[in-house]
Amino acid sequence: MKATDQLRAEHDGILTMLQILERITEQMGSGKEANLDHLDQIVEFLQVFADKCHHGKEEDFLFPALEKVGIPRQGGPIGVMLSDHDQGRKYIRAMREALEELKKGRDGKDAFAGAARGYIELLRSHIMKENDVLFVMGDRNLPEEQQSRLLEDFETLEKEKIGVGKHEAFHRLMDELGSVYLAL
Repeated sequence: MKATDQLRAEHDGILTMLQILERITEQMGSGKEANLDHLDQIVEFLQVFADKCHHGKEEDFLFPALEKVGIPRQGGPIGVMLSDHDQGRKYIRAMREALEELKKGRDGKDAFAGAARGYIELLRSHIMKENDVLFVMGDRNLPEEQQSRLLEDFETLEKEKIGVGKHEAFHRLMDELGSVYLAL
């Protein structure tokens, strides 16, 4: 397995959670009360799994490795990805703030839904660019031994930044919420 294969697999999980989030925001838009515990779990998933873990792997290890083989940051694809990560963090903060208002019984539904829609749109486009452009460049330019070292670095990051078993717990959460919101 290549490091980029692991990141693509994580993208699949993130896309599933975005689909769940989209379903909830649609329901909110039609007047249905949202389950605040579910929203809290989704925002934690986005903060910890998507940003801290997944984007951490890219920012701390993959992007520097790609720069070393000549893929530019400034004016290049890495710079675009980093800008997307920063914008995504702003959306996540806005969702967290709106969710805290909702938990206090205050109005925050529109703010949450707006930030969620922005995040969903951003991340879907971002994931497509990484899968179809940046990771392809990485696969062409990173030797097998470098990909193996990246996988080891990714494992270390997961243990140190999110903790043992947290990755698996997020997958269980995805399955649970998927059965609630994505069941046919």
